[in-house]
Amino acid sequence: MAIVNRTPDSFYDRGRTDALHLAVDAARRAVDDGADWVDVGGAKFAPGPAIPVEEEIDRVVPVVAALAGDGVVISVDTFHPEVARAALAAGAHVINDTTGIHDPAMADVVAEAGAVVVITHSLAKPRTPLPSPRYDDVVGEVAAFLRERVALAESRGVASDRIIVDPGHDLNKHTLDSLELTRRLREVTALGYPTLVALSNKDFVGESLGRRDRSRRVEGSIAAAVYCVLQGARIVRVHNVRETVDAMRMVEAIEGWREPVFLEHNR
Repeated sequence: MAIVNRTPDSFYDRGRTDALHLAVDAARRAVDDGADWVDVGGAKFAPGPAIPVEEEIDRVVPVVAALAGDGVVISVDTFHPEVARAALAAGAHVINDTTGIHDPAMADVVAEAGAVVVITHSLAKPRTPLPSPRYDDVVGEVAAFLRERVALAESRGVASDRIIVDPGHDLNKHTLDSLELTRRLREVTALGYPTLVALSNKDFVGESLGRRDRSRRVEGSIAAAVYCVLQGARIVRVHNVRETVDAMRMVEAIEGWREPVFLEHNR
């Protein structure tokens, strides 16, 4: 899953794809580099001023409309049901809610459209800080939260086979929490729903390697992604598509999930 943000203050791109044509070009370039999904965002997760719903719609819907029909899975990163409804009407297939269906109406919108939803663990209210989060058992608490929110989605009509879970690395978590989630990811994949991991260039990678800024976390991000895939994760949300696709293809070849592209060596 490639990340394309139409925000002037995005975590990694820092506004490089804020303009519509740049966002669409970035999405198509990601597909050319091997991405199966494109995740379009109009408001970042981090704390900050609220983005008006109409403004968020104006950011994401034109990108969705431009990509619809290109043969790529389109997801939209939003916690607003109104944005989700507009994006799905424009051709999106997936709603990526990083607030874990903070607003239950999101489940209603997804169910009505027969769409897919990504349910992510996070604790804070949208765009608000949560200073010094503490967990007795971060993995157990994340798994319990995801079970609860999945049950909510299903109770409101979202089909079980239209649900993906994400443990929410770094979202209201310290680095040691994110490392523990990575190490024990099988306890999340054991919930029985496809698991997405969003590790790309996050602070837990930079802190683990030694004060690495966001431009120097690619290798660590790929290592974490490979580790998670070997524990059952099936979707990786990334900024650096070409490098990550190569790593995933190599894992697939080693595990026997995909044949090598060609066979010539010692034949």
